[in-house]
Amino acid sequence: MRRVMFTYFTSDPSSRALCSPMLLSTFSHFSLFHMAANMYVLWSFSSSIVSLLGCEQFIAVYLSAGVISTFVSYVAKMATGRFEPSLGASGAIMTVLAAVCTKMPEAKLAIIFLPMFTFTAGNALKAIIAFDTAGLALGWRLFDHAAHLGGALFGMWYVTYGHELIWKNREPLVKAWHEMRTKNTGKGGGGRSN
Repeated sequence: MRRVMFTYFTSDPSSRALCSPMLLSTFSHFSLFHMAANMYVLWSFSSSIVSLLGCEQFIAVYLSAGVISTFVSYVAKMATGRFEPSLGASGAIMTVLAAVCTKMPEAKLAIIFLPMFTFTAGNALKAIIAFDTAGLALGWRLFDHAAHLGGALFGMWYVTYGHELIWKNREPLVKAWHEMRTKNTGKGGGGRSN
């Protein structure tokens, strides 16, 4: 029997084939330098994203972004025949950066080692997307360009449409999810009903 990639947590061990590798990759890094760079960017943009979304919504968006960017990376690697690990941390960080830059395009940014050169957040986002698009098209292996693009596009989409579409209308979605889970556990699925 084939397992389904996306399912929900239950106490039934046979249904534990979740998207956990994609979720766990949200916290994975290639090296200490990679982790330090990501944590610096997250720290730099964390107060802005939390003030935009709130703490709970930020956590939901960050974890979703890690899964989505890893999935985009997997699809790109399957399409190009490169079977390398995908690290969703950079994609999730890129979602944060893109969301803030989309909401505050006129904010002034600078590079840590070159603070005398400032640029707008909107221009920085355009440059990052252009760089990652070129990297993906030309097959550069410097970064996981597909994960970066997936994360950036998700961040831009979320602050433009997703917040209104998903977060502000979450009560009917949560009720529908709960009803679906309750129906499935009533069919002998062995899961918990909350």
